Amino acid sequence: MNWFNKLKSGIRTLVRKRMPENIWIKCERCEQIVYRKKLEQNTGICPHCKHHFRISSADYIAAVLDADSFEEIGREVKSADPLAFVDLQPYPDRIKEYRKRTNMDAAVLAGVGKIDGAPVGIAVHEFGFMGGSLGSAEGERICRVIDRCMRDQLPLIIVCRSGGARMQESIFSLMQMAKVNARLSQFADVGLLFISVLIDPTTAGVNASYASIGDINIAEPNALIGFTGSRITGSSVSASEMEALRQAQRAEQVLEHGFVDMIVSRDKMKATLSQLIEMLSKNPPEVSS
Repeated sequence: MNWFNKLKSGIRTLVRKRMPENIWIKCERCEQIVYRKKLEQNTGICPHCKHHFRISSADYIAAVLDADSFEEIGREVKSADPLAFVDLQPYPDRIKEYRKRTNMDAAVLAGVGKIDGAPVGIAVHEFGFMGGSLGSAEGERICRVIDRCMRDQLPLIIVCRSGGARMQESIFSLMQMAKVNARLSQFADVGLLFISVLIDPTTAGVNASYASIGDINIAEPNALIGFTGSRITGSSVSASEMEALRQAQRAEQVLEHGFVDMIVSRDKMKATLSQLIEMLSKNPPEVSS
């Protein structure tokens, strides 16, 4: 019976529906297949091996701040092209590409919000925007939230996740490390609390500057924390040396050698930050009876 006769006889042809894409994702650590929606509900933590997937800066803020409490600062500060830089493509074209991917104008999302009712300032690197690299716009956004914290006497949290200085901005990028550190020195002089959270990966100039000078430095489990990654170092050392370096740059080894103070799973990060702010903040929030 052909298709036309099927319709005449009342027999319906079943239409095969395509399976939606990106429903499942493979964990790079345990290689188990994970339901993406369940992974999102679990703040990007694999339910099988507890591997911490990379999540967006907006998702990280949602995971640690009270709902609907975030107020962005410096949204109008955007990446520019001070050197008219061209590599495989003009820098402005590269910026446009990452703007489309992330719906952001720079690789740092900064603002103020609340953690269990306590007001805080927060800045989070967005790895999806040019590897979370530090350029002029990113440095300025971080400095603006530091200024807001000093004005309002708020504790500060910076969630560091970056490949380092942005080469397309050269010396303008390198200046940002000194700029942010100088502002953090002023922040420390007024006795305010700075918590640095190092997540995968925190490398190069960002790790060598403000990521490592928090009053409290917290790392996520197994996060890459170091100066150079395997793509740079791998071409100059042997396989065994490269494997040793990989192990040495993981959060657990970094903790053992005293460069971070604690390792905290992402699903416990909000509670940990809340406790630290209550114990160490200059002006802890009043608890209503």
